Amino acid sequence: MSLGIEQPVTNADKTFFQLRKDIVEGLIASGSKLSETELSTRYEVSRAVIREAINRLASCHLVERRANVGARVVDLSPDGLIQLYQVREALEGMAARLAARNMQDEEIASLQGLIDSHFNKVKDGQSYYQEAGDVDFHYRIVLGSKNAHLISVLIDGLYHLVRMYRVQLGMAGPRVTRAYDEHRNIVHAIANRDEELAEILMRRHILYSKNNIEAKLRSPSP
Repeated sequence: MSLGIEQPVTNADKTFFQLRKDIVEGLIASGSKLSETELSTRYEVSRAVIREAINRLASCHLVERRANVGARVVDLSPDGLIQLYQVREALEGMAARLAARNMQDEEIASLQGLIDSHFNKVKDGQSYYQEAGDVDFHYRIVLGSKNAHLISVLIDGLYHLVRMYRVQLGMAGPRVTRAYDEHRNIVHAIANRDEELAEILMRRHILYSKNNIEAKLRSPSP
């Protein structure tokens, strides 16, 4: 499977990708109601195109429909985070194990190059999260598992909801360098074809990330 980032084929695709990006990055706030009329004006497309985009967003868990309320962007909540990251810890741990077994040497070298390219951001203490697709460390490892069912669940099903938490409540301060070191150690385990260690390190990394985001969600707003 290639590592290409999705490319819009139709106008409906383009609208869906842009709406998804705006939700993930918080330009459309979590918990907010989605009005087909308002969105059709905002994105300069028909209501039918917006309706299709909302249906696609619901399938990747970024939008939920409620009786007598309509479509809303999901809330970012501690309980939602815990449930999502429980699944993520188990499945991405499995993905790391399989990546250690199945990734080709050139894919691992490319992953190592990706980690090396992140060093300057970490060195300067910048917020450390990656863009979607090829430049995302986790995305590459999931694809590197070569397991179609795992890829479907994590990439098609949960990937952008995970990104929503990561982008809006991303790492800063000491967590930046720790997360970078965790990524580097996971790649080292994969490169050494140490399946058990790769899984352990990935599960631990996701648990630490969950704890970091949960603390931010539970802290009172300034």
